[in-house]
Amino acid sequence: MNINQRLQDLREVMRREHLAAFIFPSTDPHQSEYVADHWKGREFISGFNGSAGTAVVTMDSAALWTDSRYFLAAENQLKGTEYQLMKLKIEGTPTIAEWIGKECGPGAEVAIDGACSSASEVKELIADLRKQGGITLRTNLDPLTLIWKDRPAIPDNPVEIYPLEYAGETAHEKIARIRQALREKHADGMLMAALDDIAWTLNLRGSDVHCNPVFVSYLLIAPNDVTLYINKVKLSSEVIAYLKAEGVGVASYEEVRKGLKNYFAYNILLDPNEVNYTLYEVVRRQESGVRSAVGIVEEESPVKRMKTVKNEREIAGFRLAMLKDGIAMTKFLKWIYEWKEESGKRKENTPATELSVSAKLEALRSEQPLYRDISFDTIAAYQAHGAIVHYEPTPETDIPLKPEGFLLLDSGAQYLDGTTDITRTIPLGPLTEEQKHIYTLVLKGHIQIELCKFPSGTSGTQLDVLARQALWREGLNYLHGTGHGVGTYLNVHEGPHQIRMEWKPAPLVAGMTVTDEPGIYLAGKFGVRIENTLLVTPYKETEFGKFLQFDSLTLCPIDKAPILTDLLTQEELDWLNAYHQRVFDALSPHLNQEEADWLREACAPI
Repeated sequence: MNINQRLQDLREVMRREHLAAFIFPSTDPHQSEYVADHWKGREFISGFNGSAGTAVVTMDSAALWTDSRYFLAAENQLKGTEYQLMKLKIEGTPTIAEWIGKECGPGAEVAIDGACSSASEVKELIADLRKQGGITLRTNLDPLTLIWKDRPAIPDNPVEIYPLEYAGETAHEKIARIRQALREKHADGMLMAALDDIAWTLNLRGSDVHCNPVFVSYLLIAPNDVTLYINKVKLSSEVIAYLKAEGVGVASYEEVRKGLKNYFAYNILLDPNEVNYTLYEVVRRQESGVRSAVGIVEEESPVKRMKTVKNEREIAGFRLAMLKDGIAMTKFLKWIYEWKEESGKRKENTPATELSVSAKLEALRSEQPLYRDISFDTIAAYQAHGAIVHYEPTPETDIPLKPEGFLLLDSGAQYLDGTTDITRTIPLGPLTEEQKHIYTLVLKGHIQIELCKFPSGTSGTQLDVLARQALWREGLNYLHGTGHGVGTYLNVHEGPHQIRMEWKPAPLVAGMTVTDEPGIYLAGKFGVRIENTLLVTPYKETEFGKFLQFDSLTLCPIDKAPILTDLLTQEELDWLNAYHQRVFDALSPHLNQEEADWLREACAPI
């Protein structure tokens, strides 16, 4: 990609518009983490393809802000361009507003596409820029329409009905629950913009976003009706009839502004972190006008927390999906260990590489019933690549594996009955004492989360230290979160609950899924991460209240070879042995004799 030429083209537009800078966020009009190709403007203008980051271009400079998951990847992808890497949460890194203030000076005018930025982010940015000498922000320009000549179209893939046997609750019932939650927030309706929220609410799925079974749309819940705004070509007659039966009307995607202008109820809930600034302004103008009494209730969408608490059908589906995933992972691990025993050559005498092991695992998963897709691009990272937190091998970066060191494998699948996310760090041969030491410390942190018992109302932030305490004692840390929610045949990242250092107040509730994935990354050497997906379940009730615990949904052996057992407590050893017994009991009936024998050894107690 000729990034420098694209910057020149952009600056021509900026010159005509009298702009000092333009800001490119990583999101789409729905504030998605992963976006359809049509909205990958930040990647187009910078060359950086991570899921999180913001690019800013002035007439004379360019910078890109991203978090620790992408520091090493961004450094590589920005080479040869004008971009300066800005490392978020690192001391000395300026904010976007501070950097613009320094580069452009007071009184400058900068711009951002308000349709691809949340209302909260834009309002905060306006305030921050004002502090930098009265810099003003325009929100009504998308220069990519002028300079991105072969821009992909907005996807129009077909939508399908998600069977009630997996959803466990009808769309009509979910909408009734949402209306009740809105009344408690003193709202008569809401605009739903998050694609996974819409898919969950309507029991529909799509394929508009890579690895995420969602479809581009908006959902407007008014006091007396519900309207899905979508490109109608995506809907079959069966889906249209289904929506009608569930009490949902259909209008074209572009008519959402018209729908908001015609919303004459008293109050509408707009989640400022979900609804884009352009649509927020449509309603705000109505609110301040004389023709309508509409008011804005700025609250978190109630759907976010509803969909994170799984019903009985969804939990049963997760367990079935994890069983299938464990079978595929066991077959893969047996295969890679046979490769290792043959000194770096598979039986067919073809060298294994990061891409080939990724393809092998995907092929094994695809053999499982109800498999639909991977849930994110597989991270198959050998040795030094494992230190790049979100490394994804490409033909340009792919390297052969050797019978030594670590392979970090973070992967997952979309099954019709559930979504999986698992990481295993696999020793391919001799390890250094440093590698064993780091591996064991990470495992200790993982087990401490698994063992945790906690009062109802506890947030993930209050538990995060358990995953880090052994690491902190040795001056080690990781800057990503320890855990995130997982959707039901939906997005692999789901919130608002998380386990991480930064304060996230959303409490952990029985029925939620959350990952447990501490890690350590030593640049130029290796990385270690161990991840299971957990279910929050009741533990006990005492005079001090209700307590919760975690139940591991993931079924896959954790490699024992790198473990320095002297560093584990007896409780940690007991947990590991009990977990492995559970893995063997669950998976072995579904394996052939040779595979079951291999798994028995992999799960043998230590």
